[in-house]
Amino acid sequence: METVPPYVSIVFILTTFTAIGFLLRATRKAGLHRTPSRILVFILPLWIFFQAALSISGFYEEFTSVPPRLMLFGVFPALLLVTVYLTFYRHTFVDRLPLRMLTMVHIVRIPVELVLLWLSFAGQVPRMMTFEGVNFDILSGIAAPLVAWLAFRGGRTRKGLLIGFNVIGLALLANVVSIAALSLPSAVQQLNFAEPNRAVLYFPYVYLPTIVVPIVLFSHLVSLYRVLLAKAE
Repeated sequence: METVPPYVSIVFILTTFTAIGFLLRATRKAGLHRTPSRILVFILPLWIFFQAALSISGFYEEFTSVPPRLMLFGVFPALLLVTVYLTFYRHTFVDRLPLRMLTMVHIVRIPVELVLLWLSFAGQVPRMMTFEGVNFDILSGIAAPLVAWLAFRGGRTRKGLLIGFNVIGLALLANVVSIAALSLPSAVQQLNFAEPNRAVLYFPYVYLPTIVVPIVLFSHLVSLYRVLLAKAE
């Protein structure tokens, strides 16, 4: 990663901890005394250090394993945690999270997309993964503050706006995640062989698939669950 300027890592680390900050603030609103909140506050620091240790040690640089190590030890556990919370802690945690904050968290997608662009310039991710290619995820970040203002203005929740924002946001997220996964240097790589998605194998960019994307995904899923099946307050 010698080709990547230091400021790129600094911006990305700040972005990661901004996303974590949004999640922790939402967790605080849900009640830190509750068991799901305590579990999350306990697991999150361990997860941060665990992913740093694996990436710094070069563990993820083994390209022949199937499934790729990053998927097995980074992405799948994070998705499992998201599933557990949405399945078992709906009433004690999910229903208490503030929707406005879950909408505002998507602002982090703006600096994430800038970081991806800079990494592309350094040859560490494919251009296809940036907004110069076919990744338009930055639109979710740009729209987030406007949606957060309009959707809750006047003391009532505009469900249609939130549904549209979250459905489109999920589609944009699925698009870039699919490109990233298929471009990952591994035995199952399908795209961008000349310029693979190398950056996420290294610290601190390993936090993109293991922390930032799961937080964004969780926020979308919780918001849709709340406006479609539960109380949207």
